[in-house]
Amino acid sequence: MTELADVPWPPTPIRTARLLLRETEARDRPGFIDLFASDDVRRYLGGARSRSELEEAVPEVPGRYVGTFAVQTEDSFIGAVTINRRDPTRPGHVRADGGEVEVGYTFLPQFWGRGYATEAVGAALEWVTEVLPGEPVVLCTQSANEPSVRLAERLGFAEVERFKEFDAEQWFGVWTKTDLS
Repeated sequence: MTELADVPWPPTPIRTARLLLRETEARDRPGFIDLFASDDVRRYLGGARSRSELEEAVPEVPGRYVGTFAVQTEDSFIGAVTINRRDPTRPGHVRADGGEVEVGYTFLPQFWGRGYATEAVGAALEWVTEVLPGEPVVLCTQSANEPSVRLAERLGFAEVERFKEFDAEQWFGVWTKTDLS
């Protein structure tokens, strides 16, 4: 992950109809551990890690990086949306020099299927258009992760290519900036 050093951070929290996207806080630590320890969440992200390892490794305030949004509904942490720059050494680019804005997301399984990811990622994309106007935005997910590919397409990402990385076929798309309202 390459950090977004060129945006003001932390941003004003982003409110949607049901969610709040904000900078991470210490109270999010249990939720981040749940994300990293979940077999379902980590199925296409290199696998789950043990809780004991995570208890030692996860910092007091996890995800405290420019571009990492904690996502909450009411007072419950439900996941995270990340915005960063795609590493130029990795495959998948729409600019010759790489470094495109890349969006990623993980949500706790008990919150899947309710439209929260669409709502949260859509709000983060609107934020990107405000702080980095004109920048291409990309998304990469394993082709086998069909729900993630469908979400990307629903948000307006168009497939650019597929390639092999991390021993799996990857779906790589660029955002076509559709109306997210």
